[in-house]
Amino acid sequence: MLLSEQAYKKIDRELTKYPDDQKQSAIMAALAIAQDEQGWVSPEVIEDVAQYLGQAPILVQEIATFYNMFDTKPIGRFKITVCTNLPCALRDGEKTMDYLKQKLGIGIGQTSSDGQFTLVEGECMGACGDSPVLLVNNKHMCVRMSAQKIDEMLADLSSVKEA
Repeated sequence: MLLSEQAYKKIDRELTKYPDDQKQSAIMAALAIAQDEQGWVSPEVIEDVAQYLGQAPILVQEIATFYNMFDTKPIGRFKITVCTNLPCALRDGEKTMDYLKQKLGIGIGQTSSDGQFTLVEGECMGACGDSPVLLVNNKHMCVRMSAQKIDEMLADLSSVKEA
């Protein structure tokens, strides 16, 4: 078993939401729990989640690779997802992405040399009217991101100590 006892207990809580013969319904939640703990979903984690849920590993892998909130390769401490869908692109989403690439010195899908930041493109986040929109670590949405707000966000994230 790759995950902590606490992670498996969280997965068990998710399983209670579904009938016993529908354990596959908890795959997304289990992957999110595993990723929160491990930082990404490695092939070993995918295999472990599949085994724990009694599912075929390919089914878990298909889900892990289909949804962009799951990272199937190591990423930086902070994943910054920029919405570049058309409405956001028209409202400075592309400029925001360019600014972050220049500021961090990395391209889309890359991680900064200090291992702190990974930059990725995202699909619609449902906040077109507040664009440009960023999502940090799949959990914290940042809206109306000007260059100044981006600089402040990066400084705040850089000052966060390891847990």
